[in-house]
Amino acid sequence: MAAATLTISSRNYSSWSLRGWLICRMAGLDFETEVLTGADASTRAELLHLSPSFLVPRLSHGAVVVWDTLAIAQYLNETYPQAGFLPEDVVARAHCRSIAGEMHGGFINLRSALPMNLKAHHPNFRIFNGAKGDVDRITAIFDECLGRYGGPYLFGEGPTLADAMYAPVCTRFQTYDVPLPARAAAYRDLILAWPLMREWSEAAAREPEEIEELDMEF
Repeated sequence: MAAATLTISSRNYSSWSLRGWLICRMAGLDFETEVLTGADASTRAELLHLSPSFLVPRLSHGAVVVWDTLAIAQYLNETYPQAGFLPEDVVARAHCRSIAGEMHGGFINLRSALPMNLKAHHPNFRIFNGAKGDVDRITAIFDECLGRYGGPYLFGEGPTLADAMYAPVCTRFQTYDVPLPARAAAYRDLILAWPLMREWSEAAAREPEEIEELDMEF
């Protein structure tokens, strides 16, 4: 029996569930994944019971119950410091925390206009000004990090918390056919080919259509 349970909503639609799952896998945590949705009243009540803020992902690990993606990452970083969520260098570590926090609290226009949907593809999708500003900022982050730390991941040779936080954006760039500069496009392709991302995407493709995204999960 797994030592922990990660409760998520939808693999196809929930970007926060994806981030939480990536973080747990990167930590090497032995966990089971429980998929719930807010589509019916009984499941909604169960989610509210599990997490008073009605947010997923939610990690149960022994006596520990933690929700919110960054809180899960902080807990697992303390418990499994060998996971390498943050760079060793103090300056790079602060930078990694900053851009992870920027994703956690920002880019609302992009989330609203380009919701995650791994099964869809919208070529020539028109991106309006609000979301375009978010796309420009994210590609600037990619360019700065890849140039500064040498790639292929945002902070060097291996994935960190920052890559887990921005991975769902890479799926959005593919779904909505977002044109990207060469360096950002190469990074997007790297993340989409990441074995953990391929595993998640394959599971999302098998997900029943009745599993729906929670209202706040954009």
